[in-house]
Amino acid sequence: MRASLGTLLVGVVVVLIVASLSLFIVDQRQNAIVFRLGEVIDIKKSPGLYLKIPLLDNVRYFDVRILTIDTPEPAFFLTSEKKNVLVDLFVKWRITDVRQYYVSVGGNEPLAQTRLLQTINDGLRAEFGNRTVHDVVSGERDKIMELMRDKANEDASKIGVEVLDVRLKRVDLPKEVSQSVYSRMQAERKRVANELRSTGAAESEKIRADADRQREVIVAQAYREAQRIKGDGDGKATATYARAYEQNAEFYAFYRSLEAYKASFRGKSDVLVLEPNSEFFKYLKSGGKPGK
Repeated sequence: MRASLGTLLVGVVVVLIVASLSLFIVDQRQNAIVFRLGEVIDIKKSPGLYLKIPLLDNVRYFDVRILTIDTPEPAFFLTSEKKNVLVDLFVKWRITDVRQYYVSVGGNEPLAQTRLLQTINDGLRAEFGNRTVHDVVSGERDKIMELMRDKANEDASKIGVEVLDVRLKRVDLPKEVSQSVYSRMQAERKRVANELRSTGAAESEKIRADADRQREVIVAQAYREAQRIKGDGDGKATATYARAYEQNAEFYAFYRSLEAYKASFRGKSDVLVLEPNSEFFKYLKSGGKPGK
């Protein structure tokens, strides 16, 4: 009984070992190449559980996620002005054809990165050599990155990979030339600022002159309208006075005399020198009856 149980356990262990040697798993982040006696016989791109022949077949896995090449040190490139610039960049890439990748670079990731960087550096030397410092620092930086991505991707397709992006993280001048370049840039900015100030001052004077003209026109129109309204008022007042005079001439004359007295003796210190028999006092002398 014990012997049969031991045999069963040994059989189970053997089966498990054979199964472990016959099965392999491909993760969704990977592609796998199946070799038989060193020769590629199959490519597994879909995730799952697969079979292989123990001892004859072996499997090699490749990461197909997006990978990054980040240069540890900036490189020097010459511009069309024969000036050095420091360039720091990174590259985003991934494996698209596992078979071609293995055949071209032996599946060696550092070797693939070296080839990609060589292609990009050669392209950057050519592009920087046709451009000025201003162009490579700010003017055409996006265009250069786009050209580098296209050129690198064209070469990368030969080794079974795809270049997704090439980014220039930093494009700087060496310290010995930075100050002179910054001085020229500062002078150019000052010139542009002065031009903008001059243009603004001219526009300001133009707007101010136009506002003054409009103010004069508005004031003149308002004065004309005021004179018209005043004339209309004076006309109505005259007409009212005339109607009042026609209704009772004696009362109107008496009222006007009272208004004249009020205006003449408004202040305590006012002095009026007149003859006693002056017409000005006719209503005071006659008790309100003129001519008596």
